[in-house]
Amino acid sequence: MGKTKKKRVLFICRHNSARSQMAEAFLREFYGNRYKVYNAGIEPIGINPYAIRIMKEIGIYISKQKSKSLNKFAGEEFDYVVTTCGDADEVCPVFPLGVERIHNSFDDPTIAKGTEEEILSEFRRVRDEIRKWVIETFGSHEECFRYSYSINYSGHCRTRR
Repeated sequence: MGKTKKKRVLFICRHNSARSQMAEAFLREFYGNRYKVYNAGIEPIGINPYAIRIMKEIGIYISKQKSKSLNKFAGEEFDYVVTTCGDADEVCPVFPLGVERIHNSFDDPTIAKGTEEEILSEFRRVRDEIRKWVIETFGSHEECFRYSYSINYSGHCRTRR
């Protein structure tokens, strides 16, 4: 039997500085054997240092990832195009037929205000939401258990309580 071709996934958010970067890193970390993962932004501004820091806390290093323009991927084919903020969903270009578009608007941690610890807390909260969502959306039932998740009655993963 031949090797199964990896599905191609593109994560998009406005600035490509936090949410799409984290989503790419989680999908690659957990399911890189099945997915080839990319990220892009409508108006890329570079990776937010807090995003790098809070991902490093859990052993995932994104400092070498790049913030890229969505234009870089014009004409490329993807199996899934995932928007991680409302802005990206509204202005996301049309992709070829057969591409599955997925949208989940996560809060933007880069607009958090307060002390450094309060800002980091918001980044961690969003990071954990993205991690949970990536596992629920892209993981198999067996993998849900591997990452301390359980299956609910509808067959989707959910966190154990």
